[in-house]
Amino acid sequence: MSVDFAFIDSGKGGIPYMRKLLEICPAAECVYVGDSKNFPYGEKSQQEIINLVTDLCQKIIHRFDPKAIIVACNTMSVNALDELRETFPDVKFVGTVPAIKLASSLSQRRKIGLIASNSTVHNDYNQKLQQEFANDCTIISRGDKELISFIEKKAYSANKQDILDACKNAADFFAKSDVDVVVLGCTHFLNIKEEIQEAFGPDIKVVDSVDGVVKHALQVVDIDFFKQPVNPVVIMTDKNDL
Repeated sequence: MSVDFAFIDSGKGGIPYMRKLLEICPAAECVYVGDSKNFPYGEKSQQEIINLVTDLCQKIIHRFDPKAIIVACNTMSVNALDELRETFPDVKFVGTVPAIKLASSLSQRRKIGLIASNSTVHNDYNQKLQQEFANDCTIISRGDKELISFIEKKAYSANKQDILDACKNAADFFAKSDVDVVVLGCTHFLNIKEEIQEAFGPDIKVVDSVDGVVKHALQVVDIDFFKQPVNPVVIMTDKNDL
């Protein structure tokens, strides 16, 4: 079996990225693998993350032979993307990193919020992004493992008020920080982006990286847009090992 794209995440976080790509290109053949057996990645060491993602990609390459692997997880990307490209030089990888550049272009107060996993928040890669794209901005970060866990385990069956309640601590944190843009630095947040924006209020703009990631993915893989659409394969590893 060979597919155009394999999307990987620690759980359900990357699903909105696959959905967005299929909206633009329904003919793309996709497989989605959520490593929920090892969720959460954001509380692991960098070496643990590298080992897990390398093993996951090896299995995906063997079974699905993807033209590209979309690392639809900020934690995986900032910790392991360089190692993946070195380990699998014949595979195209598209990473997902916090949209600091986009946030900088939108911020009037020059104060940017970043909400992500603890691993992503504390990774040096964010300093590189800030130096390159937002060196005149202050970045106020929040590692929010509780909200990420809520999204992974409860959000799909929760009602809107439950989701808004789950966002309240983060909303209060950023309201006190005087930021005017908040970067969703964990792909899980895209599953409840509308509720996050509502909870944060109209004075804070919520941004993400999904458009840039999907655009780049479609640039690196040559797809026949006129192929018959096929349903994506979705595998969650707590139920189905590769």
